[in-house]
Amino acid sequence: MPDELRPRKRIMVTGLSPAPRKVPTGAPEPIVNAPTTAVPFLIGHGYDIHRIQPADRTSGAPIKPLVICGVVVTDEVTPLAHSDGDVVLHAIADALLGASGQGDIGEHFSPSDPRWKDIASRVFVDNVYASVRRMGYQLSNVDVTIVLERPKVAPFKPQMKAYLQDLFGPAARVNLKAGTNEGCDAVGRGEAVAASAVVLLVAP
Repeated sequence: MPDELRPRKRIMVTGLSPAPRKVPTGAPEPIVNAPTTAVPFLIGHGYDIHRIQPADRTSGAPIKPLVICGVVVTDEVTPLAHSDGDVVLHAIADALLGASGQGDIGEHFSPSDPRWKDIASRVFVDNVYASVRRMGYQLSNVDVTIVLERPKVAPFKPQMKAYLQDLFGPAARVNLKAGTNEGCDAVGRGEAVAASAVVLLVAP
């Protein structure tokens, strides 16, 4: 029988499963139930959009400026939002919640709750990230995309990146991208601003 037709012996190799990682004990309960066994990494995606409108300077009421990634980019338009309307921080909070299996931002910070009226969205991210850390994870990197017809946010990107670096620490890798919607839909007509975020959490 030709060699190529002879039965060949099969060698089975047993793979090694990673050892379970312990979740810190004695820490406060996370927002929702934490997993009993950690995995090496978790990935989450978040998205947010807010309508914007020209700022009303006739009423005499304080103007809510357009804040993106913790930075005031203009007071010519104002977001229609219960909090400060920071779409980047809302998207990041949702991404962190998604990665850690803790629902979405509306479940924890309801827009009908007066506690969050006009509050800085950093409060949301700080609270969610504290819960993530209690679960035994830390942020490895975050990638953000901002979609806004105007004003241009390129001049503010260094400040925005520094703001996120302050939120998550110098070890976190932070990336920001910005673009327009090429005149399409509400964002393209200048009626809304949107952002998406992807996060990678790791268990050190």
